Amino acid sequence: MKELIVGLLTGILGALFGLGGGFILVPILNMIGYDIKVSIGTSSASIVFTALSASIAYHKHRLIRYREGLILSAFSVAGAYIGAWITDMVSTSLLKFIFGVIMTLAAFRMMKKRETLKKGKLSILLIIFGGFGAGILSGLLGIGGGIINVPLFSHIGMSIHEAVATSSFAIIFTASSGALKHFFLGNVDLKALLLLVPGLIIGAQIGAFIAKRMKAKRLRWLFSLVVLALALRMIIKSGYF
Repeated sequence: MKELIVGLLTGILGALFGLGGGFILVPILNMIGYDIKVSIGTSSASIVFTALSASIAYHKHRLIRYREGLILSAFSVAGAYIGAWITDMVSTSLLKFIFGVIMTLAAFRMMKKRETLKKGKLSILLIIFGGFGAGILSGLLGIGGGIINVPLFSHIGMSIHEAVATSSFAIIFTASSGALKHFFLGNVDLKALLLLVPGLIIGAQIGAFIAKRMKAKRLRWLFSLVVLALALRMIIKSGYF
């Protein structure tokens, strides 16, 4: 039952912020007793369903920028496979610390609104390199890559609503790649996955509904504060401080 509730909450927040849900699912699974590597692997598999459900909702509202999403996905898929492979060679404490630091940086980046780039070669290059980096983080940390996708899409000129929607779409491909590698590494708990999925699918629909009706500034700040709170907890739990 607790996995079902966790799935519902994760689905809502994942779709609301375009992060897939791994940013909250990994620390919560770890907190309720799952090993960090199993938490990461199971999260990678779970957020495929969150992202798919959210994307269906965002497609109806015509918020997904498919061109940019597909370009990013093409490079994030390769990165996710590499990230998942690295997981098996990194210590649990270091994984928690890396997770926390990356989340902290993303939170502060979104708090401060910056000038956006005009469309052109530079923005495409940022999508390519950002996609590869997001993929590595997705496979390594089980977070879907949205923690990079949303700030990146926002930086190249998308509205926060488009950035969240396009990130959710891109995460379908990124998370699938990482989840496959984690499955073969034995990091996916299938029983937990089956319990999480119903809540994730329903929650993602609710989250997308809320996001569509929320003001851009409020959505950006909520994104930052939620990510920052979880980041600090993970850094503390890593044992490095």
